Amino acid sequence: MKEAEKKFFSIKEVADLLKENETTLRYWESEFPEVIAPRRNARGVRSYMENDIEDLRLVRYLIRDCGLTLDGARKKMKNNQEEAQKKAKIMQHLYSIREELKGLAKAMNEAL
Repeated sequence: MKEAEKKFFSIKEVADLLKENETTLRYWESEFPEVIAPRRNARGVRSYMENDIEDLRLVRYLIRDCGLTLDGARKKMKNNQEEAQKKAKIMQHLYSIREELKGLAKAMNEAL
């Protein structure tokens, strides 16, 4: 099944996707419970949906890219969440372009 068709993602899949470790995702979940709330099964195993991943991307953008503290990120999300979400999406797009370019450069070097 393709990633785009999946409805639920494990914490490991999300951590790999965001290039963060699982502990960090659990920590952010505890720090931003009003924003990050993945579903849990009867055993407590987390299942992330696409909107949960977007929320985590926003937190990652504010903390990692903007260099905000946890309190700063909370305030930014409370006061101007739409703008922060737009910027986070742009950054994610730029990250994917960078990865594509790295792949192309590697392929070109191997071909030489």
